[in-house]
Amino acid sequence: MATVKKSYPFYFGGTASCVAAMVVHPFDLTKVRLQTTKGNAKLGMFSTMIKIAKNEGFFKLYAGLSASILRQATYSTVRFGGYEKLKDFVTATTHRKASLGELLICSSIAGALGGACGNPGDVVNVRMQNDGQLPPQQRRNYKHAIDGIIRISKEEGVSALFRGIGPNISRAILVTSSQCVSYDMFKAILLKHTPIEEGISLHLLSSVLAGLVATTVCSPVDVIKTRVMSATNSADPSSKLSATAIMKQMFKTEGVASFFKGWTPAFIRLGPQTIITFVALERFKLWYDMFQDRKLNNNTTTTNTTSTKVAVQQI
Repeated sequence: MATVKKSYPFYFGGTASCVAAMVVHPFDLTKVRLQTTKGNAKLGMFSTMIKIAKNEGFFKLYAGLSASILRQATYSTVRFGGYEKLKDFVTATTHRKASLGELLICSSIAGALGGACGNPGDVVNVRMQNDGQLPPQQRRNYKHAIDGIIRISKEEGVSALFRGIGPNISRAILVTSSQCVSYDMFKAILLKHTPIEEGISLHLLSSVLAGLVATTVCSPVDVIKTRVMSATNSADPSSKLSATAIMKQMFKTEGVASFFKGWTPAFIRLGPQTIITFVALERFKLWYDMFQDRKLNNNTTTTNTTSTKVAVQQI
């Protein structure tokens, strides 16, 4: 008899990502600051964090947290939920586990949808994180994510909320494919070829490896996306350049290494974020299974009690 694959609520992935975002936000902010630093500055991750805390205050490391949570609530909910639903659809249609190629197609579709849905939150997130290093007259000073969305819509037009949507969708496809698919692959390989069993150890190791793959694959697109989104329509000349033009300019003036600016904080952010996201997601699934089993047991007990009462009355 075939095992029926369980289906979980669509929002689990987004909720797990929001939990992770609250923990790793300072690293995400540092990554954005490094990526938007133009030229050949040699600032490292920790020196940048110390500089931010010293010059702007410790809590500036959490600038844009509301936008980060909004982004995860839209972007990650759609990409994780979409990936799981598409994967379930393939399994139900073919009556077997999805192949690597099928998983890549599922993750690409889910990633593209997630990138598009999360773009407004991502624009506000990048701007709020980058605000502190701008001259005072160029700072936006958004109060929170919703204020940022409203002000951008009024001051620059709704289309500004979708700045960088091309590289953002490309990055979302790469992140979802490299993160989710590699996590599934590493988890299957470790279960099959090592003594590690289902549990926290398996989830930790699989997610660390997935985070390493995702960071390396996504770094170039992430840098370009950050540069496009951090520009405004008036103050920054680069705002008139396309993603392709910015990429050519970076290669010409800063070299290949510029595409990997912020790799260390990106990995230190994406590593823990991937770990926390997948561990939280696995916990949510476990708790959901326990809740459903308890509910089923209660229903069974109620049914048996009712049947016993009916039988006694008939006697």
